[in-house]
Amino acid sequence: SSGRGTPVLSVDCKKKEKVGAFKNAGTTYRPKGKPVEVNVYDFPDLAVGKAIPYGVYDVTRNRGFVNVGVTYETAEFAVESLRRWWKGIGRAMYPRATGWLVCADGGGGNGRRNRGWKLHLQELAEELGISMTLCHYPPGTSKWNKIEHRMFSFISLNWQGVPLDSYATVISLIAATRTKGGLEVKAKLDKRAYQKEEEITDEQMASLNIVEDPVNPQWNYTIYPRKVPVPKKGKPKIQPRRLQIEQPPK
Repeated sequence: SSGRGTPVLSVDCKKKEKVGAFKNAGTTYRPKGKPVEVNVYDFPDLAVGKAIPYGVYDVTRNRGFVNVGVTYETAEFAVESLRRWWKGIGRAMYPRATGWLVCADGGGGNGRRNRGWKLHLQELAEELGISMTLCHYPPGTSKWNKIEHRMFSFISLNWQGVPLDSYATVISLIAATRTKGGLEVKAKLDKRAYQKEEEITDEQMASLNIVEDPVNPQWNYTIYPRKVPVPKKGKPKIQPRRLQIEQPPK
């Protein structure tokens, strides 16, 4: 799939972080006698805010993007992160792409049962004229999601021991993440105020141009732009070999 110019993406939301002069686990080098001053007690009301890093990892090219939100991890925020990845990185790398393959956990903002996730993906498919094939990891298997051990783990290593004292610090530390394997990461701050609760009607769900896959349909499906006639049901869009789960590194 990736050889034909189709991006294969691994997505997830990293653990939320308090932004302010708080102690961050781990150690980092500081000149003797010049410790970084931090708040001893991590009271939320002392924080500048919170950082919600939503990552999009390009499995084939080993490139990452992190959209750092400031309000809530919602379906709309997750899809906006994909939109920002496409506009800032993906479109230039995959100019002829007509579809994406996206691997995601089964819960959270990008959860398989999250109505908003499917509705906003439909909107994105319409906007870009691109189909979205989703593969969700079943419960207990999210550690196999490639973004966890190929990108998020290195971001955590890069900022361990460094106080996340401002959003600028968060963005710069994410963007400075590199590995010997050639990983590069870009990051942007998303100041939009997302609504925690979103009411999605049955009518809106019925309007989706979605085809569930014959192989594990509860986990795998494709959302097409509405103007695109969907393939006849029963014809697999996702080959079973794609569903094989790779063992994570020890």
